[in-house]
Amino acid sequence: MSDDLFSAAASERLARQAPLAARLRPRTIDDVVGQDHLLGPGRPLRRLVETDALSSVLLWGPPGTGKTTLALAVAGSTSKEFEQLSAVTAGVKDVREVIERARQRLGEFGRGTILFLDEIHRFNKAQQDALLPAVEDGTLTLIGATTENPFFEVNPPLRSRSTLFRLEPLTADALGVLMRRGVEALGTTADPEAVDLIVARSGGDGRQALTSLEVAAALAHPRPIGLADAEAALSTSAVRYGRDDHYDVVSAFIKSMRGSDPDAAVYWLARMLEAGEDPRFIARRMTIFASEDIGMADPQALLVAVAAHQALEFVGLPEAQLNLSQAVVHLATAPKSNASAMAIWNARSDVASGALGEVPSHLRDSHYQGAKVLGHGAGYEYPHAHEAGWVAQQYLPDELSGRTWYHPTDHGRERDVASRMRHDRPRDARQEPQMNQEDPS
Repeated sequence: MSDDLFSAAASERLARQAPLAARLRPRTIDDVVGQDHLLGPGRPLRRLVETDALSSVLLWGPPGTGKTTLALAVAGSTSKEFEQLSAVTAGVKDVREVIERARQRLGEFGRGTILFLDEIHRFNKAQQDALLPAVEDGTLTLIGATTENPFFEVNPPLRSRSTLFRLEPLTADALGVLMRRGVEALGTTADPEAVDLIVARSGGDGRQALTSLEVAAALAHPRPIGLADAEAALSTSAVRYGRDDHYDVVSAFIKSMRGSDPDAAVYWLARMLEAGEDPRFIARRMTIFASEDIGMADPQALLVAVAAHQALEFVGLPEAQLNLSQAVVHLATAPKSNASAMAIWNARSDVASGALGEVPSHLRDSHYQGAKVLGHGAGYEYPHAHEAGWVAQQYLPDELSGRTWYHPTDHGRERDVASRMRHDRPRDARQEPQMNQEDPS
């Protein structure tokens, strides 16, 4: 009896001393912050939980996005028994014990069991295989959580028996809700500037945001949490970056790359990163810039920008600052041309203004019964049947014949494109077919 009393007292004390993030973990999915694409009204995970029809799932996402929180909230929203293991400390023996209890519970009471396995990617193949029979026959409903790509870290048989749900970094609005709950739980108040700084520097990580808030509250006690406390908790200084600064700095960033000034471009990149700007937003702007301002003058620029975006997702900050900086320097020093951007802008403008026309008969689809009777495809010349791989023929509607929207410059590699268009493919130079080939489409 005394052991039970001591255990209860110890559990109560641990609960009071637990980190703020642990104390604020919701009891049901209605209390979960963020992940609206999974938990919003009518969304898939909510519907499965509310109907108690949840099958095995894998929760995949960056740290602090709520994988453990979501699993525990599911536990509070289901009639099934809930058991929890961590792949860091558990082994095959622990898994088999959970399976045995689940079978006994199902046989005696008809009650199912949910096993939440945190850090499932830490389990080796043999350990993951030990789960398979119980997951396959429904003895266990598995909820696995991982920060790693499950296509690489979870065995295919186990993965194929589970539904994959991707959790996204928390938005600023979701983090703001967490901050308000945290401030209330700590029994204090906080200056809006302090809360904004913590939200901006958390990188969508709810646990990190609450931990920083808790440290700031301890530093401020018994005062309200101020900006200086948030700076001290984060070991950083707040960079002034309001709504106007956001647009102004981004504008300066783009114009510096357009002006081929790598030093200025890297400086504005640094300003944005230090201010807590969403790095994905920066990467998106760079990807747009690569096609809008560089285009065919350096086709490699788009690949570099996309690679930087992918590296950011794969590596994350702070290391991904290296990938972003390399890409910014490449974009800033690349030759510039907006010819391909102007081409689509002007073409769409003309189409919207009524520059329409019928598809020429020789370009129409001829691969269906009756098409030849209509004359579709008649006279079409297959470019690959010509030695040059090109043949002069009309591709625009009759009403627009001769119109041009793409005007290549002599900048960078676009010079080669311009040369081919001017000299290598004269519009009046028809060539006779060298091979008997037909359009394979």
